Amino acid sequence: MIVTAGGASAALAAKAATTTIPIVFNIADDPIRVGLVASIARPDSNLTGINFLNAELTAKRLELLREMVPAATRIAVLVTGSSTTETTLREINRAAHAMGVQLQIINAGNSREIDAAFATFARERPDALFVSPDPFFRSRRVQLTQLATRHAVPATYALRDYAEAGGLMSYGASLTAAYRQLGVYTGRIVKGAKPLDLPIVQASKFELVINAQTARTLGLDIPATLLARADEVIE
Repeated sequence: MIVTAGGASAALAAKAATTTIPIVFNIADDPIRVGLVASIARPDSNLTGINFLNAELTAKRLELLREMVPAATRIAVLVTGSSTTETTLREINRAAHAMGVQLQIINAGNSREIDAAFATFARERPDALFVSPDPFFRSRRVQLTQLATRHAVPATYALRDYAEAGGLMSYGASLTAAYRQLGVYTGRIVKGAKPLDLPIVQASKFELVINAQTARTLGLDIPATLLARADEVIE
């Protein structure tokens, strides 16, 4: 069998390679929309897996960012152009329109382009930054969080890894829970279960993590409403 993680591109590559070997994936986007399966309840193919929904939590993350930075009216959005970008942009444009927020979309597909993006932020001074839930950005989380702090840009991320690396705040599915379910499905298939009989699991555990030290560095007072809802506050 094949187990993929790190985004829809890996799962799509596995799907293109075989129609017989069982595949279990772990992705942040809708597996129907990206073309992995035809049904959530019954994949009806050699693929099944876990959707941890982080690309679809975009509106909620934007809402939490505005709660942290109420005066923010110009928000930069960092994307890579990967399979998660379409969902992220669709959801954030809809949410921003409802909130009356102006967006600045910037593509960054490598570390140099991330540096260039923050050079742009230094000149244009957005009120806050929204980083899309792309696997590449997770691999560059230290670079991203350090640049955001250096340039004093309040930023929100999809995974707790970023807040633990010094990012201001994160909201998204628990990757620990998602990977545990990935292991459960892998074990069941090894023991003889068929992917077409295993429905796509959609994440149900979400966590808000706030880095209080970073908030102080940025001169932000964390609203009591956010503190009360946070699953963890990093001191």
